[in-house]
Amino acid sequence: MSLLLGYVLVLLRLCNNLLVYQSRLYMLFIMKIKILFFTLLSMVLSCNEAPDQRKINFPKTVDYVEKMPHRDSLWVFVMAGQSNMAGRGFVEPQDTIPNKRILTLDKSGKWIYAKEPLHFYEPSLTGLDCGLSFANTIIDAVPQGISIAIIPCAVGGSAIEQWLGDETYRGVRLLSNFRSKVDEIKKNGTLKAVLWHQGESNTTPELIPSYEDRLTELTATFRAIAANDSLPILIGQLGSYAEPRDARKRWAAINAKIKDYAAKDMNTYVIYTQDLTHKGDTIHFDSKSQRKMGKRFADRYLNIAMPEFTEAP
Repeated sequence: MSLLLGYVLVLLRLCNNLLVYQSRLYMLFIMKIKILFFTLLSMVLSCNEAPDQRKINFPKTVDYVEKMPHRDSLWVFVMAGQSNMAGRGFVEPQDTIPNKRILTLDKSGKWIYAKEPLHFYEPSLTGLDCGLSFANTIIDAVPQGISIAIIPCAVGGSAIEQWLGDETYRGVRLLSNFRSKVDEIKKNGTLKAVLWHQGESNTTPELIPSYEDRLTELTATFRAIAANDSLPILIGQLGSYAEPRDARKRWAAINAKIKDYAAKDMNTYVIYTQDLTHKGDTIHFDSKSQRKMGKRFADRYLNIAMPEFTEAP
């Protein structure tokens, strides 16, 4: 009798283990079903998410330069400074139409046909800059044999002291990056001018007084790197829309320093921006203003390079 009872107990244990094993398989099956369900749900929701409106018109393709222009017929311009040169405007389809006579460098240093946005250092912020507007205005005025290259080199938020100190800011070593771009330019074309827009990060009571001296030092550094003591430097003014009123006064103080410096340097030119508008943040030029500023930079340069051109303000 005891032996029979022992067999019954063993059988009961086996049945119980089987039930536990089946229960574990069942739970594992349910878990996998849940994982699959939530994965599919996530995929469906991501497909239904509204596209990033900032990037909605960004170009989907990159067009690499098929054949570089002759070195003597490639006029190159570097865009340097902070966010209003890097561009925060809304890119529209008209800004992404390439021209085989307008070139730029991509983030890997390869020559491509230019489309906005040109800048790539801050992918979560970048937008329309003034570069393509500038280049299109130049192209319309120069002989057919000339090609234009517009090289992005601006990093939002950078102070002029950081440029002078060759600091790494937002992942970019500022002056070294400028130098590397100039080295590439020398191999393929002629650096014609530097377009500079910077100063918002220097609008503090401590930094404003020294801005003219820092600008003098930086333009001398740019020209030394370019090995051209008379290299034109075109400087865009800060906007007139800063808020509150105290900030607007400090921006105006930087503009005064820019004008004072340009009055002493025969190869530095000021680009008027006081009538331009912001995109709603009282900091960055809107798209319409970026295009206007690009044209003003171009008109000023053409007035320098082609004295018969008289549209510069």
